[in-house]
Amino acid sequence: MSYCVHCGVELDPTAAVCPLCETPVHDPKSPRDTTSPPPYPTRSSTVELPGKGELALLLTVLLCAVAAVCGVLNIFLKPGRLWSLYAIGALLTVWFWLILPIFQPKLHRAVKVLLDGAAVALYLFLISLDLNGRVWYLGLALPIVLAETAIVLGLALCLPRRSILSAITLVIGAVAASCLCIELFVDRFLTGAWQPLWSLVVFAACAAIMAVLIVVRRVPGLRAWARRQFHL
Repeated sequence: MSYCVHCGVELDPTAAVCPLCETPVHDPKSPRDTTSPPPYPTRSSTVELPGKGELALLLTVLLCAVAAVCGVLNIFLKPGRLWSLYAIGALLTVWFWLILPIFQPKLHRAVKVLLDGAAVALYLFLISLDLNGRVWYLGLALPIVLAETAIVLGLALCLPRRSILSAITLVIGAVAASCLCIELFVDRFLTGAWQPLWSLVVFAACAAIMAVLIVVRRVPGLRAWARRQFHL
């Protein structure tokens, strides 16, 4: 048994240099063993990490397995209820929202918005099957999902990539339109007539903020000041 003269680490009989400080090993009384294999690899290597496609495939299989387990359990636990549709719909929505972009990273954002909206509509439809809620699905849930999808789709198509002030203005306008649509469909479903209340408050506040942002966007001095103050 020998030790490094520089750092004192114990040396293997096959070592030509110290594995810690790389000091050459010279021991006349104990020649180097050149026949035995070294106790550690002579070359460093890295483990290849899985690609995004492989990770997405693994997550897809995992979600499918969970959905299948929920479906099988539904057969034995409360078979009169379709409670497994809640889990299956949620897993399907997660797949469209999070995993599909990994499979298709160059998917156009308009197509992604349409697929996300379809996933939400399908999820609510599965819930309506368990609750016998065809009336509220067709009269309330589906119109709201379609309207919100249309608003987000328009926002995705018109959203500028360079002007942050313009993007913020469009987002606030989309929020105002979204609130108006929600109250419209809720009122028509419950009372048969539109009686806007809280959505008008939100719309008025958003309109005031949008007016300020438009003025800031149009005046060069204010635009430069806003960019310096808010790091836009």
